[in-house]
Amino acid sequence: MSTIDISVVICVYTEDRWEDILAAVSSVRAQSRPALETLLVVDHNQALLDRLSKEYKETRQVRVLANAGPRGLSAGRNTGIAASRGEVIAFLDDDAVAERDWLHHFAEAYTDPRVMAVGGRTFPIWASGRRPAWFPEEFDWVVGCTYKGLPPGRVQVRNVLGGNASFRRSAFDVAGGFATGIGRDGDKRPLGCEETELCIRLTRAQPDAILLIDDRAVIHHRVPEVREHFAYFRTRTYAEGLSKALVARSVGADKGLESERRYTTRVLPAGVARGLRDALLARPGGAGRAAAIVAGVVTAAGGYVLGSVRARRGGATFSVVEIAEGPGREGAAA
Repeated sequence: MSTIDISVVICVYTEDRWEDILAAVSSVRAQSRPALETLLVVDHNQALLDRLSKEYKETRQVRVLANAGPRGLSAGRNTGIAASRGEVIAFLDDDAVAERDWLHHFAEAYTDPRVMAVGGRTFPIWASGRRPAWFPEEFDWVVGCTYKGLPPGRVQVRNVLGGNASFRRSAFDVAGGFATGIGRDGDKRPLGCEETELCIRLTRAQPDAILLIDDRAVIHHRVPEVREHFAYFRTRTYAEGLSKALVARSVGADKGLESERRYTTRVLPAGVARGLRDALLARPGGAGRAAAIVAGVVTAAGGYVLGSVRARRGGATFSVVEIAEGPGREGAAA
């Protein structure tokens, strides 16, 4: 077994997810390969901070911290990184649970010193109990899950997906932390791409870095009822376009849209064809899935165009911060 120590960071922001947060922590504590520690980073919510601090005050391997930066997921993750003691930092969404061997599969990959990041596979848990008939698997990223079109097995990728991911600590020394001003901010517009931007920045700073997805490292992610509707689908795809424009502005369109070109020219046309075939065979949802794919492309493209205009005018910016050593690192092994 690898001797690499892994810290797990879970960023939280609302008491509405109280039971989900407890379940996420429990899944980490039940790992076949124990985590060194679990850090709960609370995003500017004093009531939740106090409640979690009381809940875990007797649990030495769970620490509750306040986000030390601006509101948002990126700053919360940076707070967790700074305070953590592990050689590897894994990130788990606050409304997800990890399978028992999640950390075991992450640790395996880090026996290769060139590996700087490892992601896993995320399955949706639909609030209604089943996938909406119209919802295409090619767009599961809309609800924070692994989408149809990603290669199976353990494969090298441009970027990992943030809700089920891990990074070697030295990656943040090389590239800095997650960019603020991009990505999620509580209940505001559901932006993303902060992990994409970080991964591209990392491989530019360290060209021999290897980034992997291992689909044996599995988590299960809750999809609330509101996200099962087309209105959210449209909002999220539009926000993705805005986010991609920021990333492309920062790292260049060639790298920023490298994976997206294959996705839009190969994966999505195949999805439309499957949907139309199912419609012809009178299978439920076929026409809806084909239409949703087309609509998703159109709204994402619209967001990208508007985001590009805003970025050129300086109306949309983000910043990268160095990770300062937090108080939790005191006494940590060098």
